[in-house]
Amino acid sequence: MASADSQPRFGQSVKGLLSDKVGSCGGDVIVLTRQVLKGSRSQELLGQAARNMVIQEDAILHSEDSLRKMSIITTHLQYQRPSRRSESKHNTLFMLQLTSLSHL
Repeated sequence: MASADSQPRFGQSVKGLLSDKVGSCGGDVIVLTRQVLKGSRSQELLGQAARNMVIQEDAILHSEDSLRKMSIITTHLQYQRPSRRSESKHNTLFMLQLTSLSHL
């Protein structure tokens, strides 16, 4: 009878160990799933960061182009400044002449 009593205990012991092992593997699967999801999220964040970087690079290139154009416009205005001063002097003289003519 001792062997009959030990048989169910051994079976229960194996079932308990198997249950513990299944629980442990289930926990490992959960941890692995979390790591995969975290890695997936990291990939998403890296992708978004790369897209943002491209957008910023385009904005920088556009700004650089605008500054280059503004520099050209500034140079042209500097060249035109002396002639504008001269025209302003002529306009002032012309206005003085008109004023003197109207007083006659």
